[in-house]
Amino acid sequence: MRRSLVKRKTRETTINAGVRIDGTGSAKIVTGIGFFDHLLESFAKHGLFDIVLVAKGDLHVDQHHTVEDTGLALGKAFDRALGARKGIERAGCFVFPMDEALAYCAIDLSGRPFLRMQGSFRGRTIGELECALLQDFFQGFATALKANIHIKILTGRSDHHKAEVMFKACAKALKQACTIVPRARKKIPSTKGKL
Repeated sequence: MRRSLVKRKTRETTINAGVRIDGTGSAKIVTGIGFFDHLLESFAKHGLFDIVLVAKGDLHVDQHHTVEDTGLALGKAFDRALGARKGIERAGCFVFPMDEALAYCAIDLSGRPFLRMQGSFRGRTIGELECALLQDFFQGFATALKANIHIKILTGRSDHHKAEVMFKACAKALKQACTIVPRARKKIPSTKGKL
């Protein structure tokens, strides 16, 4: 079973993250930021990942440490669950629509962290989540997962829809990248022989 548990503790946050890659989409998420929980639950559901994540952060300061460190912890949990990454598809991409919103995500589990995120929001917050922190989440996630991630909001009016469709597209792209290719089950998907 491709699963892992990660604990990240700093002076600013304590985060416990559990991931099962080959799951059913169940999620138990508590971060103290309601809309952020909703986005992570959507990510689990559409990627068919089982995720248990509890984050306690210094929300009295602001949301930055909680959101960024959640990305780092979740990325590390996926990295550990993937192990040597033998037999995986390695790359995945998906375009996800949600009413008037449309987002694209491409992922390469290359071992080299990189994030490019494009898109804008009309407001400063969605619910109580600060929109600018979505980039910090994905940066932390890409860094700890050691993945190239490209996300672009192609169109949309509702900030809620634009944020949610980013997470859904990312989940679908990651699910594809994590898929085991039966005929290459014991092989590293790289000409270098290592990811």
